Amino acid sequence: MSKMIEARIAKIKERIGRAAQKQGVSPDSIKIVAVTKTATVPQMLEVLESGLKDFGINHVQDGIEKTKLLLAYKEITWHLIGHLQTNKAKDAVDRFHIFHALDSIRLAEKLNYQALKADKEYPIMVEVNISQEATKYGIAREDFFSFLEQLKQFGNLKISGLMTVAPVCDDPEESRPYFRELKGLFDLIKAEKNFPEMKYLSMGMSEDFEVAVEEGANVVRIGRAIFK
Repeated sequence: MSKMIEARIAKIKERIGRAAQKQGVSPDSIKIVAVTKTATVPQMLEVLESGLKDFGINHVQDGIEKTKLLLAYKEITWHLIGHLQTNKAKDAVDRFHIFHALDSIRLAEKLNYQALKADKEYPIMVEVNISQEATKYGIAREDFFSFLEQLKQFGNLKISGLMTVAPVCDDPEESRPYFRELKGLFDLIKAEKNFPEMKYLSMGMSEDFEVAVEEGANVVRIGRAIFK
């Protein structure tokens, strides 16, 4: 295995460990999703050998190619983390174990239909546009609770968590308020017990994952810091 990738992953785990300690949780409770947007298959195999088994895919077509090439590795969990067009719902349900970026009822309807056809529950996370940036996807903060209520009609979707993408900032500390706000929404939903499968809080990337973990993230999406 490449010593460089191995060393990067070890360093990421150290940093997550320190952040988790501040949050008072076990580092083992933080899932690292290796985002493969720029990764080659040999690099992904190196990551797999390091012990990471969760891979993030930004685009469906790239994911289809990579899942085919790594079909023999049944231990991999494939996360679709990017925006999804409704006409790709079947590919999502067929190819990826969990979808992070649900952002419309129309897409929920399509995913539910494909999951029903496949006779399975499909785990999804709701993407929330906490920063309210016009260029970002996600449910607006003011629409969040009504959106969740509407999702209850889709019996083949398993509402498993929340996700957000913080604004690009020079200082990771600038992401903290956004992560803290999403954690607040996450805790509110958990307290209501209306969504018993809600367990993942996906926030934080290469630039700000430590702050995200300190604010309660239990899923971090890391690409550049692993693959450069």
